[in-house]
Amino acid sequence: MLRSSMLHRLLPLLLLIFTLAAQAAWEERQINGRGYISLQSIKTNYQFARISTSGRAVVLESDKVRMQLSLGSVDCLMNGVKFVFSYPVAEADGKGWISKIDLIKLVHPVLRPAFIENAGNFRTVIIDAGHGGKDAGATNRLGTEARYNLIIANHLKQILLAQKYNVIMTRSDDRYLSLQQRVDIANRVKENAIFISIHHNSAGNSAARGIETFTLSPVGVAHYGRGLKSSDFTAKTGNYHDSANVALATAVHGTVLTNLKDPKTGRSYTIDRGIKRARFSVISGVEHPSILLECGFMTHPYEARLIHDAGYQRTMAKSIAMAIERYRRAVGKPAAGQR
Repeated sequence: MLRSSMLHRLLPLLLLIFTLAAQAAWEERQINGRGYISLQSIKTNYQFARISTSGRAVVLESDKVRMQLSLGSVDCLMNGVKFVFSYPVAEADGKGWISKIDLIKLVHPVLRPAFIENAGNFRTVIIDAGHGGKDAGATNRLGTEARYNLIIANHLKQILLAQKYNVIMTRSDDRYLSLQQRVDIANRVKENAIFISIHHNSAGNSAARGIETFTLSPVGVAHYGRGLKSSDFTAKTGNYHDSANVALATAVHGTVLTNLKDPKTGRSYTIDRGIKRARFSVISGVEHPSILLECGFMTHPYEARLIHDAGYQRTMAKSIAMAIERYRRAVGKPAAGQR
């Protein structure tokens, strides 16, 4: 028999499976040894009004959601926010298909965030300013990633305190902490909380730029940019919150991108690199919904200047704080009769 603690951890997934099964019949098939669901049955079960195709592009639309896909691609836009699927959208029998793991672990939490069990019941935010001390992170002629991470973290702390949140900082000054120490600080928080790790990116070339947000890879999904390993099939502590992780990432990523626009022209100051899956240690072991946000590229000449700008730093902090409120409302319980 399952121990009660293990059963408790499995309940959210079991409830989701039962919910999906109770809806209209799902059209399923195996493609390359993996379970897939047809886009037509996704249209039906999520009550999209229409599905349209043009070449390899597929669009599902309702009054509230526009989902843009491309056959053979892992890129998905939902209401203009970019998500990177674990597996490409497939084509078979003249139809489009989404992998079952992307449906359950990404599409469903984004489209039905209010069904995520107990996710909105929190007033504590754990802020992790990446790097610090002997670990400067990425550097350029203007400054260090560790310093910029802490500036945004401190701005965010003050905003959240004013909103009556309880704030825990993994570091409040320029000190070194191991990844495990950061996880341990987060896991000492026993009440419901969320964890946001703040970073800035770097690349081997100066052309790379943009905002990207990472959540923990679900079981059976590789770290972004590499192939599967046997260890990818072992559940991490953070996998208990797979659905909440994606919902939190959606709120933060989308809000940051919306706010990083010229108010007069609507032109974005950055580009959307997407919400991605990774196995970073700092989000793998945390017992709360967790994300890692990359706030721009230190190695891109234009973004380096943006990152150094005090207005940009404050905008990032305000955007994250706004997103936390949006997430908390989105994952609140649905009204009676909506399940």
